[in-house]
Amino acid sequence: MSTTKNWFITGVSSGFGASLADLLLEKGDKVAATFRKKEQAEEFTKKADGKGYGFVMEVTDEAQVKQAIADAISQLGHLDVIVNNAGYGSLGSIEEIDAEEVHHQFDVNVFGPLHVLRAVLPHLRARKSGHVLNITSIGGLKTFPGVGIYNASKFALEAIGESLAQQVKPLGIKVTNIEPSGFRTEWAGSSATYVDTAIEDYRSTVGENLKGIQSYSGKQPGDPDRAARIMYELVHQEGDAPLHLPLGKAAVKGAREKFTSLVEELAAVADTGDSADFPS
Repeated sequence: MSTTKNWFITGVSSGFGASLADLLLEKGDKVAATFRKKEQAEEFTKKADGKGYGFVMEVTDEAQVKQAIADAISQLGHLDVIVNNAGYGSLGSIEEIDAEEVHHQFDVNVFGPLHVLRAVLPHLRARKSGHVLNITSIGGLKTFPGVGIYNASKFALEAIGESLAQQVKPLGIKVTNIEPSGFRTEWAGSSATYVDTAIEDYRSTVGENLKGIQSYSGKQPGDPDRAARIMYELVHQEGDAPLHLPLGKAAVKGAREKFTSLVEELAAVADTGDSADFPS
């Protein structure tokens, strides 16, 4: 493995962010961690004891993001790894989640990571190195009833990561989209917002799936600490990094099912699709 790395991680108060930050401090890497509350940031800085710093930052506030990136570079000297981790799930039928909530979902899950990328890419480009980890979801590859708005935000982040990887590969910068399935974080619990299924037509699809998600919270098979170790090892390995990394058996299975079905569907419509061009 290579030398120590300097990390910038958003959303470190719980879940993947907390597990990853704790592991990095244990391993000797340095961490710039963002929190929404001042007391959490101060507590992290104290706990890190010179190996890390907590910063108050709301990902939806571009000025705060720019300042946090600048402060992190000032404290650590440079940044090697950027983890777009902050996010949440807005759950309910597409018809029943109101426009304000949809905008907020995209502000946090899409525009937030974009703020981070715009602020940090000049630094990574100047260094001709770095690794961006976008914590998307298996829900960024595969859709589910009642998860459509969240799916849309994570599909968008997946696309940003894929395009960015093509842009920055010649500059020595790596990009990996991390795609977890069900992990024992607060995603399905206190971090999520739920809109009750009032429309009868959706009770058997959206309603039943949301009940399953809520009852599953705290019982998911995914271990955030194991995921953190995988991300640590990924960043420290030499050579190329995968663009996509599903985490959890359900994520691997879901990704395989999605792309198998897509290939099968394409085979059925390929001739029709080809026929739309001018004759050669």
